Amino acid sequence: MTITTPAPTALATNRGKLILALLCAVGFLDFIDVTIVNVALPSIRSDLGFSVQELQWVPSGYLLTYGGFMLLGGRAADLLGRRRVLVAGIVLFGIASLVGGFANTSEVLVASRMIQGIGAAMTLPAALSVLTTTFAEGSDRHTALGVWGGVAGLASAVGVLLGGIITEGPGWRWVMFINPVICVLLLPAVYRLIGDDRRKPSRANFDVLGTLMVTGSMLLLVYTLVEAPEVGWGTFRTIGGLAGALALVVAFLVTEARSRNPLVPLSIFKVRGLAAANTTQLIAFAGFVSMFFFLTLYMQNVLGYSPIKTGLAYLPLCFAIGISAGISSQLITKVGTRPLIVAGALITALGVFLLSHIPVDGSFLSDLLPGMLVLSFGIGAVFVATATAANAGVASEQAGLAAALLNSSQQIGGVLGLAVLSAIGTARTNDLLAARADLPDALTEGFQRSLLVGSIFLLTAAFIGLRVTNTHEVEA
Repeated sequence: MTITTPAPTALATNRGKLILALLCAVGFLDFIDVTIVNVALPSIRSDLGFSVQELQWVPSGYLLTYGGFMLLGGRAADLLGRRRVLVAGIVLFGIASLVGGFANTSEVLVASRMIQGIGAAMTLPAALSVLTTTFAEGSDRHTALGVWGGVAGLASAVGVLLGGIITEGPGWRWVMFINPVICVLLLPAVYRLIGDDRRKPSRANFDVLGTLMVTGSMLLLVYTLVEAPEVGWGTFRTIGGLAGALALVVAFLVTEARSRNPLVPLSIFKVRGLAAANTTQLIAFAGFVSMFFFLTLYMQNVLGYSPIKTGLAYLPLCFAIGISAGISSQLITKVGTRPLIVAGALITALGVFLLSHIPVDGSFLSDLLPGMLVLSFGIGAVFVATATAANAGVASEQAGLAAALLNSSQQIGGVLGLAVLSAIGTARTNDLLAARADLPDALTEGFQRSLLVGSIFLLTAAFIGLRVTNTHEVEA
């Protein structure tokens, strides 16, 4: 009797491991640029003459186009070929970064950041859809998505760390110059490891009207949220912008329901738990990413940390997220995604709540490190489990769209959280300054209020996570 040895799974092969490493490198590059500029902002403002109002567009310009074009990037990957869109996105990202590094005016830097965002909106859904179509559903995909989710959480922390080291070392321009070098290294690997899946869809396959509507709605939403703290939440401009974005979404859904070749086939929302996973990601990201912004300002403006000391303060958090993601990727096959999402969000909420008690005369060991470590162990589980849950049960021809939906949730959540929590914190600080409080006290209480609401966001994400379909149920 002949015994047939089963073929090794994709992840068990050297090629599979290299593909996973490549895709995670692409994702890391995109994710890290959300936070890497934060510590460099004071230096950028000094060199290029930004006003305080203009300066917010250095991080927000990237998020604007990143979130706004994500669905278009994901659908393009499904229709035109994932490798083709991935390569185009990497090239665009690299060129925009190079231009930004040489920028001599605020307008050029902000424009380059926006083009970076378009490149990231192409590469990220393409990379994640390659991952979900390369590794079969089951333990292979759980492990791969676990690593991917860990990279997503880790990149946010590493971005602040590297931003501080680079800014105080070779200077803030190298925050931009390092990207083209990485892009040049990635391109040969993409051509070597990822097969050519290019397609030639007919013009009828492109939902032009739907594309304009959803991209316009996301751009308008993100732009309105970014501007709201400055122009006021109750102004006609803010209310009109939010109403316009909602109207475009409603019109988009009506159009998609009638379209023969929709940009977003509404049938994808029939995948059990997908909407809950994306909503959980959005709310969790709103509470988590904003934390870096407020803690960085606290360390530099209240505790007097230098950029490099601020960056190094995040080092323990980076290690802890990596450990948490590794453990979570193994636990998924045992307990499923839902328990990890709920427990992870609750732990992260506790960590941010601890940080909301930072004092004016705080120290790193007693006031920052405990909360950072607690939240890092929770957020690693959230990223790993939501990435797995949001892609479970999705057909291969919709993998790019599913990836785009998940990452759109991340970016919109980040913008929403920063806009809302900044407004809350600034209002508290201004009230105290009007009452003649000292600036450090007023700033600290503003940060405390923002972080407290951020912990409530994460608590909400835990309750929404109860609606996420467990992976065991999908596989059953």
